[in-house]
Amino acid sequence: MVAAACTDREFLETVRRYGVAQAAKIIGTTTRNVNYRRRRLEKKLNQPVTVPQNIPLQYPGRVSLEIRNGSVLIGSDFHIWPGEASTCLRAFKKFVEDLKPSAVILNGDVMDFPRISRHPQNWESAPDPQEEIEAAQDHLNDIVSRCKRGARKLWTLGNHDARFEQMIANAAPQYRGIKGVHLSDHFGCWTKAMSCFINESIEGGATMVKHRWKSGQGATRANTLNAGVSMVTGHLHSQNVRPLSDYRRFDRYGVDTGCVADKEHRAFSYTEDSALDWRSGFALLTYRDGILMPPELITKMDAKTVWFRGALIRV
Repeated sequence: MVAAACTDREFLETVRRYGVAQAAKIIGTTTRNVNYRRRRLEKKLNQPVTVPQNIPLQYPGRVSLEIRNGSVLIGSDFHIWPGEASTCLRAFKKFVEDLKPSAVILNGDVMDFPRISRHPQNWESAPDPQEEIEAAQDHLNDIVSRCKRGARKLWTLGNHDARFEQMIANAAPQYRGIKGVHLSDHFGCWTKAMSCFINESIEGGATMVKHRWKSGQGATRANTLNAGVSMVTGHLHSQNVRPLSDYRRFDRYGVDTGCVADKEHRAFSYTEDSALDWRSGFALLTYRDGILMPPELITKMDAKTVWFRGALIRV
């Protein structure tokens, strides 16, 4: 951590890596003071002091999917690190193989990328991006091998996934066309987009899947209320289903799928051992004649079992 009276070199390194707002917190001053010193150094050095920009990922905003009769398995927040698979990642693979869904959706934050976060790192070791990518490739290839033939494999991108390309785009935008700088270069089997709209034109079946939207305890209800269709998100790790009824014929549902990662994983050490209102699990959507049936949750009970449809299932 940079001290309050940091040198110009330390100041520049901090601002260039973390941006103005985060640099102010690290240094222990205000954003106004950071910007003042930044402008002063720009004049002194006769060159701009660049900061990270949230450059959008170059993927389609939305992909469409039609499921008349079938199921969709959706997991979010895998936060894959090298090492042993989480309980729900093992369960997710088992359900892909046993249920043979029409589509499998990875709803964001498949990897964690702590080493390229804008947030300061603590002393605890964390994997490098290459190690995370290799671990994720192993697990995602395993999922692909268990899918039924013809199943759609989709990846709706999350904020942690975005770190990979944004870091490269900020540091070396001229590398845009070089193979290896995009997630698709490493995970070619998965169609990537920011969202997936299932059965968009079917009343009672229209379902939007994206990593995040509203926040707070009422997020699942707010999502479907504002979307006007059923909506499935992750990001908040809370896992719940909220039905919403109105004058129309069909209910619609707000779904938080929970996190496939174990909530005790050291990737979440930033929570400082707080009591977390999170649940490890994922969700199953079933469609009949294009209509969404009540969504079902698969929830971790302990290190070796998950709960589904009134039964404990060993994984």
